[in-house]
Amino acid sequence: MTPLVDYFEGKRLLDKHGIKSIQSRYVSSAGDAMEFSSGEPIVLKLISDKALHKSKEGLVKLNLKGDEITAAYKQLASKGRGLYPYRIIAQRMAKPGVEIILGARTDAQFGKLILIGLGGIYVNVFKDFALRVCPIQKADAQDMIDQLKSRDVITFNGKNSKMLSNLIMDVNALLMSNRRIEELDLNPVVVREDGYDAVDIRILTK
Repeated sequence: MTPLVDYFEGKRLLDKHGIKSIQSRYVSSAGDAMEFSSGEPIVLKLISDKALHKSKEGLVKLNLKGDEITAAYKQLASKGRGLYPYRIIAQRMAKPGVEIILGARTDAQFGKLILIGLGGIYVNVFKDFALRVCPIQKADAQDMIDQLKSRDVITFNGKNSKMLSNLIMDVNALLMSNRRIEELDLNPVVVREDGYDAVDIRILTK
């Protein structure tokens, strides 16, 4: 089985390449989660090698405050007993934006393939994505964005095209400097006119 990289090891890899991800922390109790919240809304997620599609399996609880945090933690811990070993992670809520996916796969014939597309729940609905063989150049990154039917939506009519192409190049650099990565899923990355946050990180290695 291809190993799933620990969430925070993945986060460190992103940090090393200048890829911004949402503030997160493992929590071991509802009290830990409440402390992390500090009165602000948070997200709780259950992470397990046995649960690779957290949203579909009801393992992501959004926009939690106060007593909702305690209730959600208990629900996730209960589900976790059937998915052991597991951990629960608390995250800040991302600022509103458009969800995209950035990812990579290893193809037996072509090697590393990098992908960008409309993300979140829309990945399998609209199938609006662009693929290139790594390594890519800056012009390739822009071509990938231009290829998308959703390009005006995710770039806010071109206002953040440069930021997005730079982000694709950062992911390309991450893949080229870590040859053991077999799969990479950053889904969603919440994109805004003035920035972005990688909200979920899934990395599989050889």
